[in-house]
Amino acid sequence: MTAAAIPPTGHAGALSSAPEPVPAKPASKVPAAENTLRILKLLASKRGPMAASNIATSLGLPRSSVYHLLGVMEANGFVMHLHEEQRYGLGISAFELSSAYSRQEPLSRLGRPLLASLVDVIGESAHLAVLHGRDVLYIVEERAKNRPSLVTDVGVRLPSHLTASGRAILAALPKSQVRALYPNAAAFSARHEMEGAIMKYSALSSHLDQVRQRGYATEHGEVTPGFGSIAAAVTDHAGWPTAAVAVTFLEDKLPAERWPVLAERVRKAADDLSVRIHGRPAP
Repeated sequence: MTAAAIPPTGHAGALSSAPEPVPAKPASKVPAAENTLRILKLLASKRGPMAASNIATSLGLPRSSVYHLLGVMEANGFVMHLHEEQRYGLGISAFELSSAYSRQEPLSRLGRPLLASLVDVIGESAHLAVLHGRDVLYIVEERAKNRPSLVTDVGVRLPSHLTASGRAILAALPKSQVRALYPNAAAFSARHEMEGAIMKYSALSSHLDQVRQRGYATEHGEVTPGFGSIAAAVTDHAGWPTAAVAVTFLEDKLPAERWPVLAERVRKAADDLSVRIHGRPAP
């Protein structure tokens, strides 16, 4: 070995084994704006209002700065001060932003190309649905070539507990929320009763446990005889289910052993849409 090929002694060896330094996050040029948005995102991620001191601790901000920013946001309606509880929650202006988001239909706009790609790959029809009360509302349908028409057209509502889309969303909700949606037998519409259909809470709860364990939901002819569906939930930044991606097909054309493979493609599409809406894929 030549002298040029011999590595330097001492510090060189130490450098080669030392961890790479983590680059520091560049300082924001508008820290007040960034911290305002951080507070709003924090409040949006919680299920209830927060004390200003907890906000400051969670974000590592000076308490005085947090109070100042909260005061400005309260004056503009983005937060609401609950005086009796000494806590802050989201205000009406934040709700208006959420409503504007819904009006602009970004979920369907972002989801449609993903569903189109999914249909191209699997050759079966796909749709995107959201929860509306105890129903699912279909907001996108991508029909596969030479496949029969489905009842799940855009704008159609169906009982969520009977559909793969609805079951995927319900399984991603807290159990207490599911129970609140289905408090008694009257919540299960008798007009959709058929052999094997879920018509009581104990059966629904047991089925949703299976969905959580499996990672995707299924439906076997409970909406339209002879048709099966597979669905997976789309989740937001707080892990809350926002929608479900589903595919529907003639069961006699798709052997049972192919369902898990198809389910993985459906989950991938749902995860991709979760990332597009700045959410986090369901575990």
